[in-house]
Formats: sequence, C-alpha cells, structure tokens
Amino acid sequence: QVQLVESGGGLVQPGGSLRLSCAASGSIFRVNVMGWYRQAPGNQRELVATISTGGSTNYADSVKGRFTISRDNAKNTVSLQMNSLEPEDTAVYYCNAVLLRTAADYAGNYWGKGTLVTVSS
Repeated sequence: QVQLVESGGGLVQPGGSLRLSCAASGSIFRVNVMGWYRQAPGNQRELVATISTGGSTNYADSVKGRFTISRDNAKNTVSLQMNSLEPEDTAVYYCNAVLLRTAADYAGNYWGKGTLVTVSS
C-alpha cells in the first residue's frame, strides 16, 4: 500500500503565507514526479506545480512568482511554499506522486486526500 499524506492547510488572510507538506509512504521503489493540484468549489482539479526527481519545476501561470515547490528525494516528501496568497487560491490542495512500487512495476499515479486552504479576511 502507498499513502500520500498532506499537512499544512488552514485559514490565512490575503497576502499571507502557508506551507504545505506531503509525505509518501509504504511500499515504494522509486518516486518520479511529485506535485500539487487544487480544486476550488465548482471547478475542475487543476495543476499548481510539479517537480521532477532532478529538481525541474513547472508552475501554473497563476502561481508563478508566488509559490515554490521543493522535494526531498531521500524522504519522499514534497512541499509547497505559498506566499502572497489571494482569495482565488482558496481550494482543496492535493498532493500527487507518480511512482513505482517495485522495480518491475509500471509507474502509477497516486493522490493524497487533500488539505483545505482558505484565503479570507
């Protein structure tokens, strides 16, 4: 079994900061891409940021310059530092990992249960 567990969500005022963290655990051979997605009420889930094993990053245009994704390959963790938060950033944030459970496995797509971020005064 593989689990992704997020932490760090909460309520923050506009202009404030939050840091989200996610740890992948269980039977894992190798984690490839890790990332964060979000889903606001009434909207589809959308990409926020991804990071490869080598550290290459990709950001949604709406968060560029405000959010920073990072990872610890040894611990299979990924974090999202969110600065200058706006009400439009309010959403449930989901951790994602593309990983192999064994050396003979195909890469699978795994999700956390999500953590709520609310930006409001």
